[in-house]
Amino acid sequence: MTDQAAAGPAGGGGPSSDPAADAAPPTAGTAPDHAAASAEVAGAGAGSNVSLGHVLARLALVEGRVRMAVQRRRAVDADPTDRFRGLYISESKVDELLTGETRPAPAVPGLDEVMASEAGAVEVRADEAEQAGADLRLRRLARTFGLDNLDLELLLIALAPDLDGRFERLYGYLHDDVSRRRASIGLALELAGLDLFFAGARSRLGPTGPLVAGGLVIVEEPERPVLTRSLRVPDRVAAHILGDDAMEPSVEPLLADEPPLRGEGHAPLATAIGRGVDLAYVREPIGSAAASLCTAAFERLGRRHLALALDRIDPAADPAAVAVLAIREARLRDAGLVCGPIDNLAERSPAAIRVLAEGRATVVMYGTRTWDAAWSNRVPLLLDAPTPTVEERRAFWAAALAGQVEAAGAGQASESGAPHATMAYRLTPAQIFRAARAAQQLALAGDRPLTLDDLRAGARAQNAAGLDRLARRITPRATWADLVLPPDIVAQLHELTARARHREWVFDAWGIGGRAVRGRGVTSLFAGDSGTGKTMSAEVVAGDLGLDLYVIDLSTVVDKYIGETEKNLDRVFREADRVNGVLLFDEADAIFGKRSEVKDARDRYANVEIAYLLQRMESFDGLAILTTNLRANVDEAFTRRLDAIVDYPMPEEDDRRKLWQRHLPPTLPQADDVNADFLAKAFKLSGGNIRNVCVTAAFLAAEEGTAVGMSHLIRGVQREYDKLGNLTVEAEFGPYLNLGGKTG
Repeated sequence: MTDQAAAGPAGGGGPSSDPAADAAPPTAGTAPDHAAASAEVAGAGAGSNVSLGHVLARLALVEGRVRMAVQRRRAVDADPTDRFRGLYISESKVDELLTGETRPAPAVPGLDEVMASEAGAVEVRADEAEQAGADLRLRRLARTFGLDNLDLELLLIALAPDLDGRFERLYGYLHDDVSRRRASIGLALELAGLDLFFAGARSRLGPTGPLVAGGLVIVEEPERPVLTRSLRVPDRVAAHILGDDAMEPSVEPLLADEPPLRGEGHAPLATAIGRGVDLAYVREPIGSAAASLCTAAFERLGRRHLALALDRIDPAADPAAVAVLAIREARLRDAGLVCGPIDNLAERSPAAIRVLAEGRATVVMYGTRTWDAAWSNRVPLLLDAPTPTVEERRAFWAAALAGQVEAAGAGQASESGAPHATMAYRLTPAQIFRAARAAQQLALAGDRPLTLDDLRAGARAQNAAGLDRLARRITPRATWADLVLPPDIVAQLHELTARARHREWVFDAWGIGGRAVRGRGVTSLFAGDSGTGKTMSAEVVAGDLGLDLYVIDLSTVVDKYIGETEKNLDRVFREADRVNGVLLFDEADAIFGKRSEVKDARDRYANVEIAYLLQRMESFDGLAILTTNLRANVDEAFTRRLDAIVDYPMPEEDDRRKLWQRHLPPTLPQADDVNADFLAKAFKLSGGNIRNVCVTAAFLAAEEGTAVGMSHLIRGVQREYDKLGNLTVEAEFGPYLNLGGKTG
């Protein structure tokens, strides 16, 4: 170490360059500049400056201890003028180490009394400031983290280099190593006046001590001997002590704005927290609002809280480390912690759940899983989150929209101002506000007032993406006007949409259904020949409800290995529970087929699959549509669980005429000989077949460069007959038999 570094920086308050001046012990009348400055600040009145003044006053006490430590080093130093101190170990130093005392030099007589007197004066001024209404950060930190005066002293010793650059060089001098510019455990204990051989002293900076366990001090370089390990105060803690409330960077992206749940559903949780319960787990059934319930509980108590979305944790981050920072942030702010959902975290990092559960803060977690006792040694309060009522959700929509929706022509608004059409969406309060914001952005992009179409798109945007990996998503385009079906079939479809739209109102407000354990989902079977309109009907139903249609890909579900099909189906239903959409199981008899007599192991496991489906359909809360070409193929046990069974007949002549006209639009160039009446009367085809005929005829006409005529349509019918295995006979084709160029 150079002479300048060894002597300390010039200027008041630091060790003098004159060794004789440093030899005398400090007294109450020779307080360093930090103490004088803090006294002036403390006299300015209650406020943030008073808190900083208290910190500087305590820092001045640390500086006094450093002065005395420097004096002790010089008193036993054989060569105090060595310009290379700390860069090498001389022979004389080795001899000194071999023959000298293992304990540090004794303290200067009277030091403890002097330091205690000055500390007492600082705390008296702090008492007066708090009585005047000042918020002293250091004292609040001590109360929150359970620190005593000695812990505060160690914290400030570790913090000193971050507040005053002089301490870097002074610590280097005291370590006899210019590269060691932070206090080590040994130096911190020495400056605090603790016996280095006393286990209780070392435990102050051990992993269970309040400083380290609370994340206020980090012990670095674990490979070094205990006494030489460096101490560092995290930047966030230092900033907090100085009055900066900026959020911990690793925690800030997780912040969630959860609107509080109205009503009294949060009362039990609020009561428990108010009576000292500091760990709770709220199980979140699908469609409930656990996060909003937890937020409401803290607001009811008038307590600050942080709401964190754990599913936003960076995949590259260590969840347990993030959990430690979250607990510390909550304690720094003297706030409770609302965090969840824990479902993915339970798979990814159970250690993170343990950190949260055993953190020394009031923590409320939530998720759809049942609490696992292995997650924590502490026993949490276990509650179930109630599902928001229809009126509560309407109130949230009304608050989020503030009357911006133009309901005319797009739906009716309820008395609360929320649009009636939004009742089909099972969204949490936070999702409702995000959906409203997404809808507003769509309206701004279109330079028009907000409409229900925007709102529906905003609501669909809140769907989780997991189901997209298991199903094909279709944004519905077909409408009721596109359906060509008998009136009774259309009426049944309208009843199905009404059931899906009003189910919560009927079940909750009216109490229909009692306490049955089955879910509140709506399940329907569409049965009929291919091409009769089953898939289009599912699209129309989804579109009328403002939902996306998810067509389940059977190749991702059915597996030849035993047990895998059930796992895949469970994954489908779990993801479906997280979205607002309509599930379509096309050709459902492939997995919903009849159970058979058990003749071998394969039959037994096939029946297990069907039994599992029966149970899973019971608990499904969404809207599912199954289609089949043959209703008799579906197991009878499913029919009892179905809310509607719609049988699709082959279209009659009048409906076939409408279908031919629908698929031969005015935009299509047509010859004068096109005879839709004859086509409808002669050929008993389904709507899907008629569409195929018209598409084939259009391509034939395009190849010839002419308008679509009867010759093209007849050839299209012949091609469709070939696919169906039908014969081309004169009884059906009549005078147009030879136009197709083929007879059979």
